[in-house]
Amino acid sequence: MHSEGKLVRDRIPGIIRRDGAEPVTYTAGPEEYRRRLREKLGEEVEEFLSADDAAAPEELADVLEVVRALAADLGVEPNQLEKIRQAKASERGGFADRIIWTGNR
Repeated sequence: MHSEGKLVRDRIPGIIRRDGAEPVTYTAGPEEYRRRLREKLGEEVEEFLSADDAAAPEELADVLEVVRALAADLGVEPNQLEKIRQAKASERGGFADRIIWTGNR
């Protein structure tokens, strides 16, 4: 098992080659792939959280890309994921009202 490196987007090796270098890569097995996706999600969330408002949409798109890859790895289609999200929003609500809970009396 390789412990170095990080999960990168599919076209990154080609971009590296185009820029004149030769990337060293391998294809992760299923267990490593899922673990690396989870790590990547944390990395992308951290980048989003530290981004300014101008960069935030691009970083949020990266988070969404990883979420979609995780869903696909779990066998969940994008429309299924959206249905799950809608059901939770219907049952518990979304975040549009900006409610902050501070405890109970």
